Amino acid sequence: MPEQISQDAGASQTPVRLDEVDRKILSLLQEDASLSLDQIADRVGASKTPVWNRIRKLREAGVIRRQVAILDPEALGLEACFFVLIRTAEHDKDWAARFLQALRERPEVIEAHRLAGDIDYILKVQVRNARAYDRFYQSLIGEVRIHNVTALLSMEEIKATSALPIPEAAR
Repeated sequence: MPEQISQDAGASQTPVRLDEVDRKILSLLQEDASLSLDQIADRVGASKTPVWNRIRKLREAGVIRRQVAILDPEALGLEACFFVLIRTAEHDKDWAARFLQALRERPEVIEAHRLAGDIDYILKVQVRNARAYDRFYQSLIGEVRIHNVTALLSMEEIKATSALPIPEAAR
C-alpha cells in the first residue's frame, strides 16, 4: 500500500507547466482513471502516441502519483468517520517518529495533517462505529503520549473528492 505519511511532506517543488491538453488529460484521469488511452485521446482531440507521451511525462514529473480505486466506506461497513484533533506537549524528533509510525500502522487513519495553530494534528479516521473508534483511540494513546484529543463525528459527508483543481496556464 502506498505511503502518504512523511516527515518531509511540507517540502515544495516547482509546479509543472501544463498546457490545455495536459489539463484536459488530467481532468479526465481524475474523473475516471480507468479510461483507455483511445478514449482519452478521442476526448482531448489528439492521437494515442502523443497522449501516451504526455501521460508518461506527467508521471515522471510527479504530477500523477498513482492510480487507485476509490471505495465506498459504507459498502464496507465503515459507517463512522471521525475527525480527530490532537494537541501534544512534545515536539521532539523521537516523539514525532513514534507518532508517525503509530499512524502508519493504523489503516483506519485515512488522512493525517500537521497543522499550524492551537491544534498540532488532525486525523481522518474511518471505522465501523464508536466502539471501533474507542479501540483505535485507546491503542493510540497507549502507544504515544498525547496531551489532548478531541474527536468529532461526521454526521454527513457534504462533499468529498480526490480531484484537485488544475490551475490555468500563467499568462
